[in-house]
Amino acid sequence: MAPSPRKPVSRRRLLQASALALPGAWALAACARDQPLSGPTGATSAGGSASGSAAPSPGGIPIASPQNPIKWPINPGNEPIASGLEPEANATLRIYNYPDYLDKAVVKDFQKEYADYNVTVEVSTFNDYPEALTKIRGGSSPYDVTFLSYNYIGRLVYGDLIRPLNHDYIDNITNVWEEFQNPWYDQEWQYTVPYVVYTTGIGWRSDLIPEDIGARPNPYDVFWDTKYAGEIAVLDDDREVIGMTILRDGGTDVNTADPAVLGATRDAMLEMLSLSQPRVTISGYTDIPEGVLSLSQCWSGDMITGQYYMPEGVDPSVLRYWSPPDGQGLVNNDFMCVLKGGENPVLAHHFVNFMLGNDVSLKNFSWVGYQPPLTMLTPETMVADGYIPDNLKEAVVLPEWFVAGYPVLELPPEVEAEYQAIWQQFKAGA
Repeated sequence: MAPSPRKPVSRRRLLQASALALPGAWALAACARDQPLSGPTGATSAGGSASGSAAPSPGGIPIASPQNPIKWPINPGNEPIASGLEPEANATLRIYNYPDYLDKAVVKDFQKEYADYNVTVEVSTFNDYPEALTKIRGGSSPYDVTFLSYNYIGRLVYGDLIRPLNHDYIDNITNVWEEFQNPWYDQEWQYTVPYVVYTTGIGWRSDLIPEDIGARPNPYDVFWDTKYAGEIAVLDDDREVIGMTILRDGGTDVNTADPAVLGATRDAMLEMLSLSQPRVTISGYTDIPEGVLSLSQCWSGDMITGQYYMPEGVDPSVLRYWSPPDGQGLVNNDFMCVLKGGENPVLAHHFVNFMLGNDVSLKNFSWVGYQPPLTMLTPETMVADGYIPDNLKEAVVLPEWFVAGYPVLELPPEVEAEYQAIWQQFKAGA
């Protein structure tokens, strides 16, 4: 069953807005802490193997990375709920999420599944992380479940805002890639369960671009190619464009704090501007299908949904997507967690488990376009079952890429400021 068309809203764009407000979010997290927690198990430096990688965040809150996996502490008085409890009856389960990031039909299915308990589900949305954190801390609306990115988990734990999970209620974790059952950002998955994974790559229309971009020795070079000047775009996201430029120039630490690397990256980005005049946008998932752009940097999930924005009479088979076939590109993921302030912790655990069911996850994927990390989803099965066309099978994320790829990590505010300075210089010339 193919996904239904969505509203033209990119959830990844909302994450970009969150990143811009990073220092303020850290301040809020610091205020949320009632008492110091014992230190986590794991190192306290940011990711990347290069010596110039970012340092720990202010206030002693560490930054998890593949090189520095962390087991987060459990705050006294915030232990996991007991096993064997019945879901709360006559309850309203409150979900807090980005817009258009959860299939309404799946929500209705959950209500039907728990009809004997007379359950109602209420979904509220936020536009960026500081807004979400402020509301969660305020407690005016006791949300039960939220969906966020792994680079926020330290602030959630140290702010005493999320519950550690009782795995007895979440047996569907067996459906999830092994790599996510003990992820580096939450060792022993004490607080989180995976929601979706995605890559950052290149999307284009083959009828408008007369070459196979993926066959180039370095496909990223297309953004510096003068013959496509005015026809292409990069994402309106500093971390994605800077990270892509670092990879294009042979680097691997997309979270570097090395001044020399960042200086060379800035120069390369300014050279890109002079050569190809790329647009800066987050609407590639509609602009490429509609022919507004011939090619754009984009996220795999947005490209999968792009097939439903094709103009009448244009065959969706002209769409293409590339990211490094060995997975050594930008690879990231989001998670679900149970909020401490919620009134229905047992029901919240049941909802999280429900979302990890194979059929439920697949149905949700068919609507949001972002892939859940389930063992049943392979490029072959997803194509064979008609969820994605053969021409977009490269947009499917493989489990080993979670190990091989380069995640965009949180940066300390001073390093984030350096990235923003580069980005503003780039955008000023775009």
